[in-house]
Amino acid sequence: MTADAIFGGGVAVITGAGAGIGAGLARHASQLGMTVVLADIDAAAIAALRDEIRVAGGNAVDAVCDVRDAAAVQRLADRVFDEFGAVRLLVNNAGVEQFGYLWDTPLANWQRIVDVNINGVFHGIRAFLPRMMSTDAPAWVWNLSSIGGVAVVPLQAPYIMSKHAVLALTECLNLEVQSAGHAHHIHVQAVLPGAVVSNIFESAGGVDTGNTDAAEGQRAAMLDIKAAAMDPLAAAQVVFDQAAEGRFYLITQPDYVGAAMSERARVLTSQQAPQLREHRRFDPTHN
Repeated sequence: MTADAIFGGGVAVITGAGAGIGAGLARHASQLGMTVVLADIDAAAIAALRDEIRVAGGNAVDAVCDVRDAAAVQRLADRVFDEFGAVRLLVNNAGVEQFGYLWDTPLANWQRIVDVNINGVFHGIRAFLPRMMSTDAPAWVWNLSSIGGVAVVPLQAPYIMSKHAVLALTECLNLEVQSAGHAHHIHVQAVLPGAVVSNIFESAGGVDTGNTDAAEGQRAAMLDIKAAAMDPLAAAQVVFDQAAEGRFYLITQPDYVGAAMSERARVLTSQQAPQLREHRRFDPTHN
């Protein structure tokens, strides 16, 4: 089946919808005929996107939500189910970045990564999935990992750690949905974007003390990669099309991300220690 046949007419809830691939997924979902709930902490960004989608003839509503707050995500779920009914697609996308040596990373910045990138996904699952499982209606859960979920990158350890965690969480969730007897209608899929245009690097945390030059040098390197990154709307179309095919790993750039997956498998199979590669960087951005 095609993506419009599967998703068209349903309700999509997308966290981190104000920018990057989240906004791209929202735009494409609207083009498929979905009612899109735009959830983000940035009220101005999602209000502007809501207006853009409506002007284009789509149906969107903005919902300010901090995914770090479990109660706020639960209120979002209550509102969505009360106002729009069943959710066909839940996209746990909200994410933030961090640059710098791990030992220089401020405690607050570490906690921000954990709270947004990991806890935000967990809160979304707890708030939405039980009601999605309560009927036999087909529904999809996408958790945004990253190429960083299958790579190791120095000076971005908190972000990379979080994306490995999201990937493992999603793989385990897929097994749990099977174990609970819902695999016939609940489809869990892991999204692993490569380089997609976003503002994640500009808004990323840095370090206040220690080697600030190293942290900002890594930011600059990632901004260089951004210059050749994929358009978010094009990335979204690839993700929706792969989801419609029934794939588990949804990857925006199959060759690029696939190479990172193969490299990860090689390292684990050979049981070699990770080695620093000066001339080959894997870009973990998705937001």
